[in-house]
Amino acid sequence: MVGSIMGVVSNEYSNGSVQGFNGLEEKLDDLRGLVGKADGDPLRIVSVGAGAWGSVFAALLQDTYGQFRDKVQIRIWRRPGKAVDRATAEHLFEVINSREDVLRRLIRRCAYLKYVEARLGDRTLLADEILKDGFCLNMIDTPLCPLKVVTNLQEAVWDADIVVNGLPSTETREIFEEISKYWKERITVPVIISLAKGIEAALEPVPHIITPTKMINQATGVPMENILYLGGPNIASEIYNKEYANARICGAEKWRKPLAKFLRQPHFIVWDNSDLVTHEVMGGLKNVYAIGAGMVAALTNESATSKSVYFAHCTSEMIFITHLLAEEPEKLAGPLLADTYVTLLKGRNAWYGQMLARVN
Repeated sequence: MVGSIMGVVSNEYSNGSVQGFNGLEEKLDDLRGLVGKADGDPLRIVSVGAGAWGSVFAALLQDTYGQFRDKVQIRIWRRPGKAVDRATAEHLFEVINSREDVLRRLIRRCAYLKYVEARLGDRTLLADEILKDGFCLNMIDTPLCPLKVVTNLQEAVWDADIVVNGLPSTETREIFEEISKYWKERITVPVIISLAKGIEAALEPVPHIITPTKMINQATGVPMENILYLGGPNIASEIYNKEYANARICGAEKWRKPLAKFLRQPHFIVWDNSDLVTHEVMGGLKNVYAIGAGMVAALTNESATSKSVYFAHCTSEMIFITHLLAEEPEKLAGPLLADTYVTLLKGRNAWYGQMLARVN
């Protein structure tokens, strides 16, 4: 299996994964060579947006490649100043004290006292502050590894070689329009991996949809061959906790194949695919289907038959839509179909559908 233990030296990371030192460095060197990095110049990777998936993605990279400090720099950007409310601070304190490894890490970093003060109401924590210690505000129950957090967007992206779009689709265009201002003097073209799932509708010149990768292209002028989409049946907390998962990275062959190799891990298998449109559109539509799935589950008392009928209708519609969007769409199989399935089973949208159905 690709990503299995290689070489004679291995390291265990904060999420418990074990990978071979030599094999990892080889994958990193291959990507550095493709990007054109010289010795002594680190590959700069930044995740823009610190939601659950964006934070976990950055943490996975940090766990895996952070040991090669002279060859790669991994950072994450989030807006500054968002306060952590008292109830969340109290729950976070409980999480910290339930995990001996996390508790020892914070004590070793002289960072534990601020969580005690926040628990007592003597201090207000900030989301960017706790993210540095490995706590994503959207996913408090799953501590991550410590992350290098940048709150100044220009500082984060101006010289980045690879930018990971961890923003919601509703914020992607706005933030990347701002980023484009900082890239006007760039000589090299960055590579962008979008994790966003959603679509925009446009009416001119004819009715059509706009995906997050297209939004980034329009906002920045970065050519589509340098913009990729990564998606699959991914529940962020489960991936970080080593639940077996897979995904597809879609886009131009020049980048998707080496990036698939670079991102692949023993518990997170990444395949590559050329059908960007189908995967990205389905990645957005499945969130809509999930709301309906939640409603069906609530209204039928979790009837397996009713939910399977609903799933069949969803897949039929997906097939119809993909044939409208692409001449030879990817078959609804593997991660593409599994992404829809897992979202219908679990997640915020399915929960929201249940709440809608239960309103009196």
